[in-house]
This record gives sequence, structure tokens and C-alpha cells, in this order.
Amino acid sequence: MNDFDIGTRLKAMRTAGKLTQRQLAEQAGVPHAQISNIEKNKISPSIATLRKVLGGMGVGMADFFEPERGDNPGPFFAADALVDLTSRVAINAGAPGGGLLVLRQIGDARLHNLQILHEVYEPGADTGETMLQHASSEGGYVVEGELALTVGDQFKILKAGESYLFDSRIPHRFRNLSDRRTVVVSACSPPYL
Repeated sequence: MNDFDIGTRLKAMRTAGKLTQRQLAEQAGVPHAQISNIEKNKISPSIATLRKVLGGMGVGMADFFEPERGDNPGPFFAADALVDLTSRVAINAGAPGGGLLVLRQIGDARLHNLQILHEVYEPGADTGETMLQHASSEGGYVVEGELALTVGDQFKILKAGESYLFDSRIPHRFRNLSDRRTVVVSACSPPYL
């Protein structure tokens, strides 16, 4: 990890998220100068500080340090070549009545600054009572079934053929309240998971 440039990586992720240093500092609850000093590699942040800063962008430590995927640059991907991201999102699958949620990504999201997901929500699947919130824009198309979507104080059950698009900094939640599976194709930029 000695060759890993924390400052350059943080700056790249912050600018991809269209955040100023001041905005990131406010979202992370740290002093503005701390972001500047980390990006210039003037200080080496503690793990706790780095987690706090990355939390301001909705990014986890694993995503921050994970090397870029270079297996298949595309432009075409077989059905079995999608990357399983299911373990990267906290879901309500363990709760009573909670169903399985499977998220699979097309290609290398970071390479293209665009995350495209194939999402399958079994009956009862829920992203959780704690609303998602991250510095991105996202949209999706319901291919099959029904998707209950809450964005801020707005709620709608989207049926097959309907879609959504919103600023992901607004707290949001996805659920399948029906007794049938729901399939969604979505996109998020910059990548969240």
C-alpha cells in the first residue's frame, strides 16, 4: 500500500462527485483544511478520519483502495460477466419478510464514471429503513414487476415500463412490496457501490 496515492485518489473521487473541498468537508464533518491537506499529501489521515471523509461521499474503504477492474474493458459483456455487487449494499434481507436483492454491474464503473446495474428484487426486498444518500445522479427503468421508490418526501410504486431519475443526494429507498419479483436496469454517475 506504500505506492497508493491517497491524496490523488481522494481528489479524483471528489471531483468525479462534483464536490468542492468545502462541500466534502461539510458533508464529512471535518475541517476544510483537512481535505486540502489530504489531497496534497501533506498529512496522512488516520483510518477513522479517512472513513469519515469517504462517508461524506458515500464511499467505503474497500472501494477507495480497491484496484480498478481491468478484466474486460468491453464494449460487450456476456450474461455471466456481470460483477456481483450484492454484498456491497446493506439490505433488509435478514429482517422478517425481507427478500433477496441481487445487484450485478456491467463492466468497470470507475473506468467510465458510470455504474450500470441489473437489479433483482425478490418479494420483500428492501434497501432498508435507513435511507440511501450519496453524491451521484441515478435513474432506472422497471423491466418487470413493481418497484416502490421513496425519494425525499415523495413515494411512488413504479410498474413495468415506468422509470425514475433523481439527485442521489436526496435520501431514497427501494423496495419490492409485491408478491412477484421485480427487475430493474439502473445507472448511477458517478458510481456509488
